[in-house]
Amino acid sequence: MDEHIFDKLTESQKKAVFHKDGPLLVLAGPGSGKTRVITYRIAALVESGVPAYSICAITFTNKAAEEMRNRCSSLFMASRSSHPGFRNNAHVSTFHSLCVRILRQYGEKTGLNPNFTIFDTADQAKCMRQAVIDCQLDTANFSPARMLEAVSALKNKLVDPESFKQQAYDFFNTKLSEIYHRYQQIMTEFNALDFDDLLVKTAFLLRDFPDVREELGNRFRYLLIDEYQDTNHAQYQIARHIVSSHNNICATGDPDQSIYRWRGADIRNILAFEQDWPDAVIVKLEENFRSTPNILAPADRLIAHNLHRKSKILIPTKERGNDIIIETCEDEIDEAANVAGRITELVKRGLSLRNIAVFYRINSMSRILEETFIKNKIPYQIVRGVEFYNRKEIRDMLGYLKVLVNPADQVALLRIINTPARGIGKTTIDKVQNFAAKNRITLYDAFRDAGKIDEISAATKAKIAVFIKLLENLKKDIEGPVAPVVERIFRESGLAADIKEEETLDNIEELVNAAAAFDKQADKPTLLDYLQQVSLFSDADVYDAEADRVALMTLHCAKGLEFDAVFIIGLEEGLLPHERSTENSDDIEEERRLFFVGITRAREELFISLSQYRTIRGQLMRTIPSQFLYELGIESRCTEKPEEKNTGNCLDDGDYVKYTHPAFADGQLVRHKSFGLGRVKEFIDMGEDSIVVVHFNTGQTKSLLVKYANLSIP
Repeated sequence: MDEHIFDKLTESQKKAVFHKDGPLLVLAGPGSGKTRVITYRIAALVESGVPAYSICAITFTNKAAEEMRNRCSSLFMASRSSHPGFRNNAHVSTFHSLCVRILRQYGEKTGLNPNFTIFDTADQAKCMRQAVIDCQLDTANFSPARMLEAVSALKNKLVDPESFKQQAYDFFNTKLSEIYHRYQQIMTEFNALDFDDLLVKTAFLLRDFPDVREELGNRFRYLLIDEYQDTNHAQYQIARHIVSSHNNICATGDPDQSIYRWRGADIRNILAFEQDWPDAVIVKLEENFRSTPNILAPADRLIAHNLHRKSKILIPTKERGNDIIIETCEDEIDEAANVAGRITELVKRGLSLRNIAVFYRINSMSRILEETFIKNKIPYQIVRGVEFYNRKEIRDMLGYLKVLVNPADQVALLRIINTPARGIGKTTIDKVQNFAAKNRITLYDAFRDAGKIDEISAATKAKIAVFIKLLENLKKDIEGPVAPVVERIFRESGLAADIKEEETLDNIEELVNAAAAFDKQADKPTLLDYLQQVSLFSDADVYDAEADRVALMTLHCAKGLEFDAVFIIGLEEGLLPHERSTENSDDIEEERRLFFVGITRAREELFISLSQYRTIRGQLMRTIPSQFLYELGIESRCTEKPEEKNTGNCLDDGDYVKYTHPAFADGQLVRHKSFGLGRVKEFIDMGEDSIVVVHFNTGQTKSLLVKYANLSIP
């Protein structure tokens, strides 16, 4: 490979890139070029004699995986290398995609049919609802959503139904174990897996079958994992099993950007890396090529308040820029108007809309922004997951596709059996379901044998036969290009004749276009692979970086992105940090990391805002400024009496106002009327809005506004 390919790397990047054998931990701060390090490391390994085929790189979104694949291809082309190792590409994918590949190849060892369906959240909810009902429990007391959350938490810890049954110690957990067991039975009957199952079943497969573990270890001699701080216990175990024979693992990540604890991510995986691999080489990437010093310094001050982290600093490489602007607004309407006004100013200065983003803690905060942007004619895009694939007409089409590859998928079959209406009603379906249960066959096979069911009329049997014949004919094409199958389903199922709305027809056309794009990109397109791609579609995949529109998204969605100008709104106690996080110091630390991630997405300009009043559950409430604002070490501009400036403008043109309040010392004993005795953890001096953080003897930790807390000294 040409030497100049690596010339642009920093010394720390080169150390990571040219490390070959043995465990490597790359602590990569935001904007430090970690994607470059991973792609160049792949190139360096191949140049050293490692076949690309033997390299597996894992990241956390499909978009990131695609970007990494493209970078690798560009790098290999730029190298002009004729090295034989470049003839086959490295495996680059998400964890879930890798698990699908492993389970399709080896899953039959565990009794799994390789044509399994991957159920999305809506399908999972239907199965969980049925599981609760089958356990003769009330779905009001055991809500499917809550049960799915509980089961997901167990799966992330690799706790199977039988193990959990042995652990159940009270009424709720006993019933949960029954529900968990029945839910997995239903999934097995439908030959379906949920997202957690992909990880769990792979982890158990590698644990229980040494031959599979050995074969994968020989296949992937070098494992590179990006965003290692976001791995859960199942992913951790999968990684350990794959590298168990050679220990060639490279983990890249940053504990300060671990923001997915709520879905099972375990920050301890990266914090304890040296304990897992005592001979690991540690490389810190601290140089930041993204943000100005004015943005990085406050970010450093903020994140330093966290205890669970690995010490590092952000070293800016850019020249000094504009200071962060923190603005206090009257209410959420005023806040949205201020954001719109600021964006208009930025555009007048020549900034393109695609380089501007607005971040918020919860999705509902986008409504006021959308209304304000529409009023001000500011183009925008909402980065909010898989809404396209949740439209009824799209789910109907996908239902047909799912049944073609997996006839046991009862959820999909029940969706399409009478869509469009073909005279097969609920009474008929109930009779077929009873027949299936009595004969212990799948629902699809029962419909195929409907001629044997005496209770069904001849006319209805004929309609069922036409439907089954349609599916059987379509099955013949599932190994070829997908787009023609989608078009045939739309035409021959009766949906084309049934749908009249122009918008709905446009959505169907977009689905065909998406299938055609898949056919073009895939070496050997199959319907099974296409459905896998759709099933693993995520929030980050919906973001269109080329669209000249302002991006509106939650802070969680912002991970991995960067913009010239960033707005972070709602810096108030209860929003950021979120109200569900105030009871636990680990949760507070994660909220702080979330804010840190948002800040470090900004390249040049950062605007942070809070409202003095916000409508919460229909009531206009006085807010408390977030404790994180104090931790930034930046003063905000506001006025003393917002009611005197009811002008609809953000209150950023007053003087800096200083107030004096009794300060509390760390460790000081205090008493609260409701919470009892506690000790001060932190006093945050914010003038009139000063906050005291108290850990009470009840075990609760509360952030209290001093002027309202009425704390006494015992």
